[in-house]
Amino acid sequence: MKLSSFDNIFLIGIGGIGMSALALYFHSEKKHVAGYDKTSTDITDSLISKGINVHFEDTIANVENSFLNNETTLVIFTPAIPKDHKELTYFRNNHYVIKKRSEVLGNITESTYCLAVAGTHGKTTTTSILGHILNESYVKLTAFLGGISENYNSNLILKGNEVTVVEADEFDRSFLTLSPDMACITSMDADHLDIYGNEEALIESFSAFTHRLKPNGKLFVRNGLPLEGITYGLEDDSDYSAQNIKIENGNYVFDLITPSETIKDIQFNLPGRHNLSNAVIALAMAVEYGRPPEQLVKALASYKGVKRRFTYHVKTEELVYVDDYAHHPSEINAVHSAVREMYPSKRALAIFQPHLFSRTKDFADDFARSLEQFDEILLLDIYPAREEPIQGVSSDWLLEKIENSNKKLISKSEIISEIKRSQASVILTLGAGDIGEEVEKITQNLSLAS
Repeated sequence: MKLSSFDNIFLIGIGGIGMSALALYFHSEKKHVAGYDKTSTDITDSLISKGINVHFEDTIANVENSFLNNETTLVIFTPAIPKDHKELTYFRNNHYVIKKRSEVLGNITESTYCLAVAGTHGKTTTTSILGHILNESYVKLTAFLGGISENYNSNLILKGNEVTVVEADEFDRSFLTLSPDMACITSMDADHLDIYGNEEALIESFSAFTHRLKPNGKLFVRNGLPLEGITYGLEDDSDYSAQNIKIENGNYVFDLITPSETIKDIQFNLPGRHNLSNAVIALAMAVEYGRPPEQLVKALASYKGVKRRFTYHVKTEELVYVDDYAHHPSEINAVHSAVREMYPSKRALAIFQPHLFSRTKDFADDFARSLEQFDEILLLDIYPAREEPIQGVSSDWLLEKIENSNKKLISKSEIISEIKRSQASVILTLGAGDIGEEVEKITQNLSLAS
């Protein structure tokens, strides 16, 4: 497929974080871009402000006439779109070229030097760190991010077309459309079992991804994973390892041991050892790509993070409010570890919105164990996303499994009043659903109270 042969790009699910990055990319390529999404969000508002037409009612009547040409229009969709979607059905019945987001991403990257970041956790932060430090060390790159970078206020870094940096998404095996020159795997914890069925099938898919590397490509793996490659880790014997880790003024300072040298006194501003691990692999890939260590050290010190990845909204001596996308037990454990490391003596309240009935069912006991570590737990109803309810699977059911008496099931409308009743001085909102839409209201109320 030659992307240059299409004048029009129509995206179904254009408001998704990955889809909107593609929309911005094609817009920068002077394509005529438009799309559909279910609801209006900050992302769709941003697209519209840039001249990209977005509509929110599923009817072909809302599609501009210029897109109703199957020779000049490429249709891109996300797997979250239902099969009976009216617009998608129209395009299928009228023989348009229709591709998944991952297929188009594979097509974009095949003619560039591609660095891909895979793993069930850590992809977005690692990709954004890697994109930032390569950009700051003068690499002409395009980076497709799975979150909004605080440094660029965007999910797309667009500074050239020699190198692409991408998230390699394991959901529905999307990453098997990529052919990277370098790839890393940050983790392979069981997830997306509604797609894979079991953990073994998920691991097999990651193994298949490693075979997608181009000839002479380089694979990086977190130390301890059952794959062969260049290893990375924290305070261990990996090929790339962070050593002498200290916390100074709320930031990490560490030395990076590489196969050929030691890079000393690197500063990293994000809390949590999971984030520090992400920084190590980003540095490792950039070093192997050939960037000067002194440029990378300076670039990492200026990295600000990704929205909804341990994002501070209130940070005073008396009160801390953090929002995080954590939606898997391992991610919740990582957030808890970061909180205990940074605020060991403070009482912490976690407000969690489970994401997907299937994920809640598959990991209910693990969710309970990860959540009960916090001093207080407020649980919201399950955010269904693409799924129908599963009988017997609910937030009430999950709440019963949490062995901590300071727990409660609430509605979103009760969040602020419950926070005001709490004695906690560290407040966290966690989840991948629409809990992020509550952040501004919570921040405003906490700021007024502090």
